[in-house]
Amino acid sequence: MVSPATRKSLPKVKAMDFITSTAILPLLFGCLGVFGLFRLLQWVRGKAYLRNAVVVITGATSGLGKECAKVFYAAGAKLVLCGRNGGALEELIRELTASHATKVQTHKPYLVTFDLTDSGAIVAAAAEILQCFGYVDILVNNAGISYRGTIMDTTVDVDKRVMETNYFGPVALTKALLPSMIKRRQGHIVAISSIQGKISIPFRSAFMDTTTAQGRSPVEVAQDVLAAVGKKKKDVILADLLPSLAVYLRTLAPGLFFSLMASRARKERKSKKS
Repeated sequence: MVSPATRKSLPKVKAMDFITSTAILPLLFGCLGVFGLFRLLQWVRGKAYLRNAVVVITGATSGLGKECAKVFYAAGAKLVLCGRNGGALEELIRELTASHATKVQTHKPYLVTFDLTDSGAIVAAAAEILQCFGYVDILVNNAGISYRGTIMDTTVDVDKRVMETNYFGPVALTKALLPSMIKRRQGHIVAISSIQGKISIPFRSAFMDTTTAQGRSPVEVAQDVLAAVGKKKKDVILADLLPSLAVYLRTLAPGLFFSLMASRARKERKSKKS
């Protein structure tokens, strides 16, 4: 049996339920609409930012650099492709210009051949890069070399060669192009490095691979690089699930992380000896 007090409160409860349901649903759909509009505007702005932008890509002859050249070219960017192998760069340009799978106006890329380990060549290369279109909007420092070995087995010459290619070379090229960006008050510098820039991995003492993201194909990573540049993101992890989790584990539980890495190192050493 329902009491008189309860009977009196029922209309109020029903009224509140009606108001709540009718207020929440429009609010929910309104929030979803605003979020969708924001993402659409972000996508359009990213597309507009990349179209006709002058993009310099180092290490463009293979791996991630080559795939980045493809996606930036398809987005309508004006490319300056850099590498040590002039023949491979010319072949890439022929491949790009022969492709018609794009909905935007494309531009024939330029090529600049030089070695990042040659400090003298970098200054001349930067001048040649600026002559292509007169300015640079986006510099993608992608070039790099790989090496695998223990600290004790790695010679200082190898350390120097890896550092010259993966660090000092990109720094020198960035410094050579930076004044023109500052003068125009516009420019975007992209540094692509291995997940090892955030975590240490056994037997990679001298290595910072800038050609791939661990666990994922260069094609996938190139698309993510394009999206990140279009959105002007500051820091993006483009690794597979396990390396990405390792980054957070290194921050939240460093003791556990180093224990796991030490265990992995012991296992790899045993496998090398067997």
